[in-house]
Amino acid sequence: MLSLNEQLEIIKRGAVEIIPEPELADKLKRSIDSGRPLMIKLGLDPTAPDIHLGHTVVLQKLKQFQDLGHQVNLILGDFTARIGDPSGKSETRRQLNEEQVLANAVTYEKQIFKILDREKTRVVFNSQWLAPLNFAQVIELSAKSTVARMLERDDFARRFKENLPISIHEFFYPLMQGYDSIALKADVELGGTDQKFNLLMGRTLQKEYGQEPQVVLMMPILEGLDGVNKMSKSLGNYIGINEPPREMYGKTMSLSDEMILKYFELATSISLEELRTIEAGLKNGVMHPRDVKMRLAREIVGQYYDHKAALAAEEEFKRIFQNRDLPDEIPGLQLAKDDFADGAIWLPKLIMLAKMAGSTSEARRLIQQGGVKVDGERIKDPNYTLKPVSNMIIQVGKRKFTRIIL
Repeated sequence: MLSLNEQLEIIKRGAVEIIPEPELADKLKRSIDSGRPLMIKLGLDPTAPDIHLGHTVVLQKLKQFQDLGHQVNLILGDFTARIGDPSGKSETRRQLNEEQVLANAVTYEKQIFKILDREKTRVVFNSQWLAPLNFAQVIELSAKSTVARMLERDDFARRFKENLPISIHEFFYPLMQGYDSIALKADVELGGTDQKFNLLMGRTLQKEYGQEPQVVLMMPILEGLDGVNKMSKSLGNYIGINEPPREMYGKTMSLSDEMILKYFELATSISLEELRTIEAGLKNGVMHPRDVKMRLAREIVGQYYDHKAALAAEEEFKRIFQNRDLPDEIPGLQLAKDDFADGAIWLPKLIMLAKMAGSTSEARRLIQQGGVKVDGERIKDPNYTLKPVSNMIIQVGKRKFTRIIL
């Protein structure tokens, strides 16, 4: 194992808050002296099938603990996901059934091991200890907290003040997450800053059940491609870790210069020494932001694919955006006569058929924003109709292309 100070430097990288930091140092020192790895916990609810870079911030931290020789425990919340974490929500979440959760969990596992070492990761489902609890044990657990304590949460307090419904079962979510820490005898639990209440509940319950309380380590929320809002699929400002290499590379290159260092720190595994070199190079002008951003894009693609795929994505990016060429491979859209009348088709409908927008309304917005080209000509009229011909190229944004096939 590395020394105490060396471990602390790595663990504190990018962390927003550690509660309490002196206890973390004590636990690490005991671990070093005894040779016993710490039990590190991260819980993820598989409420959706895909993971984006925002989700990987805590996974990167988990990997750092893993590389330091500690025992990593990844809890897939198949039981808690059926309730849904109410953190930050203004209304009760829709409950998922067991089949939906387990299907999502399968894809979660495949994506998670693009970051973590499968052989060194203990994956557990919290239904193993939550499902067998009888009603008396549930009552005992619920008695460990109060309604007043639950209403300290910003989201619950806001909903209560605004007279919005709060279902009783939502109060059980932080209790169940805390019970996960008891089941694992966790030394450290990781989470985002939006998880603070739930993470601290774990400390409270461990004390109540006679265990040494865990240390809470919170990581920041990663802003999406817009540099403002939390990365989210619903906002369309995300980089999915299952996206094609060229899509990942191109999206990374669209980041603002101000976001470069944060993405290097939170979304890659480069060393602290490299991070400091990049920071200094950008500050003194020795490194050009465009070149550093290309390095960032290579790091991100290389992590989820390989170095060869990263270089290929970079070459394609250069061809498209620096040389104004088209990509080597453009997906084709086969149109049938039923798709258009009188030899013409409404452009928003064509964009939707090509799956470059989820609806004609979204396609209209993209056109009005100047994000659509037909054979290189920018179209801004949302009512535009065209006569499709074979090999016509439709472009949406900077990275989406479709070739018409008749």
